[in-house]
This record gives sequence, structure tokens and C-alpha cells, in this order.
Amino acid sequence: MGKFKFSKTKIESVLVVEPQVFADDRGFFFECYKTSDFAVVGIKGSFSQVNHSRSTKGVLRGLHYQSDPMAQGKLVKVVAGEVFDVAVDLRKSSPTFGRWVGEDLSADNKKMLYIPEGFAHGFCVTSDIAEVVYFVIGGEYSPEHDRGIIWNDPDVGIKWPLKEISVSKKDKVHPCLKDAEIFS
Repeated sequence: MGKFKFSKTKIESVLVVEPQVFADDRGFFFECYKTSDFAVVGIKGSFSQVNHSRSTKGVLRGLHYQSDPMAQGKLVKVVAGEVFDVAVDLRKSSPTFGRWVGEDLSADNKKMLYIPEGFAHGFCVTSDIAEVVYFVIGGEYSPEHDRGIIWNDPDVGIKWPLKEISVSKKDKVHPCLKDAEIFS
């Protein structure tokens, strides 16, 4: 196999991706993505967009997704700091519908999270600052397909790691999962 270790989470199609890191006294090098290695585990498609955000401690971004036909999968990587990254299954026909998985991603641990189409995504910054890059597979950003669910939906029950949370005005008004437009 290639230079990546792919680990299943509690939701089978969401994967933790650990690259093979080559490090010495000069620094390190690793591949973030390689088409042939990712295709072996069923991740296919080309990137339509790459996003980069910088946030301070306690900032929570999400939970975001796009509706069909502009649905997006994401490969999420932290390049500075640390975040608690979350995916929520929005596929009504899935046995894990409404469940979430979370993973600590950091510049130090170099783990990435692959989130397929049909999931809401969000993260909470747990370090003083964090920079997050996510590679989008599928549709480009489309305002008319932009959707979200509320970050603190009691039916989803995400256990965010911080009590002091800063959320955008937009993210404060997303509907609960039971009222959201979801995937079949």
C-alpha cells in the first residue's frame, strides 16, 4: 500500500488519514494526498476547491454542508494549532443517520479527516490559534445550496471540548437536524 494509514471511525465512511512522515533535523515532508492511494479505499474524484481558514481559541465553525447537486466531500487538515473536527451523518437511509464522530486534528499529529458527501462538517479551535485547510471533492461553493444544522442540536448531542464557544451569526440560526434539508 501507499504512504497513508486509513482508519475507520464509528461511522464507516468517515476516515482518519495518517500520512507517512519523513522527518530529520531539517524538518519534515509528507504527502497530503495521492490519487492512487486514496482510490484504494474508495475515495475518488478531483478537488474542486481548496479552503483555508484561521481562527482563534473557542471559535466554532459549522455545522455546514451543501445540498445536492452541489454536495461536497472534504479532506480536512490542520496546518497550525489544533481543532476538534466533527462530521454528522445526514444520510436518511444510513444506519448511522444523525450520529457524529469527532477527531482531534493538529499540526503536530498531522492527522487528516476524510468526510464524504452527505455529512455536515464543523470544528472547534482548541489551541490559541488554528489554521485549517480543507480540500473539497464535489461541488464548488454554491450560496443557493449552502446549508447547515445548529452546532448544539440536543438530538445530535455533540460533546464539544470547550465551554466558551464563539459562533458566527449565520451559524447561530441553522435549524436542528429534524428540521433540516437532508440527504436521502
